[in-house]
Amino acid sequence: MLDALRDQVLAANLALPAHDLVKLTWGNVSGIDRARGLIAIKASGVRYEQMTAADITVVDLDGHVVFGEGRPSTDTPTHLALYQAFDQIGGVVHTHSTFATAWAQAGREIPLLGTTHADFASDPIPVTRALTAAEIGDGYEAATGAVVTEAVAGRSDRLPAALVRGHGSFCWGRDAGAAVENAITLEEVARLALLSTALQPDLHELDSVVRDKHFERKHGAHAYYGQG
Repeated sequence: MLDALRDQVLAANLALPAHDLVKLTWGNVSGIDRARGLIAIKASGVRYEQMTAADITVVDLDGHVVFGEGRPSTDTPTHLALYQAFDQIGGVVHTHSTFATAWAQAGREIPLLGTTHADFASDPIPVTRALTAAEIGDGYEAATGAVVTEAVAGRSDRLPAALVRGHGSFCWGRDAGAAVENAITLEEVARLALLSTALQPDLHELDSVVRDKHFERKHGAHAYYGQG
């Protein structure tokens, strides 16, 4: 089972450069085995073109390495915070993808302008508040997880992503592969929102009836839209 988790997380990490979501080492994917309380995550500082299963480190829920020789990603405490806060998720992705990061650096949530976004999330994609000096100095990565949790505020089943102010994005899903799919979608939603607001700066958000229809037909109790 551990080999299967590591293989899944390796494949999810390798999907990031394939979809132009990372450059150099700027991102990471993890997956969790809830039954065993173990998390597989990319080792720190490994370039994607060189990655193998040996570069996937396994840690427990306290962040202690239980398998692998690589040092786990420096973002591991953020991943741990999200797994502890959102008990239904099985995978987490962090990237500095261009368009999502542009919104994060601007300190702006991504407005819900069209049905592409509504198929993905029921609300605008939130941006976290700024970290305090004390939070930055005392467990920066764990504090990042805390402000993501705060920004989502119990909506992790309706919001599969959040922007970290001045930093980048975190996405999650039922497993590592689904989390990557959400990161791909977030980047497209961010790109479309930027282009739309450039064309029409005073653009209003999508009508709520259309928004709710699109979200519920894909994610609601009686969902019937099943293409992806």
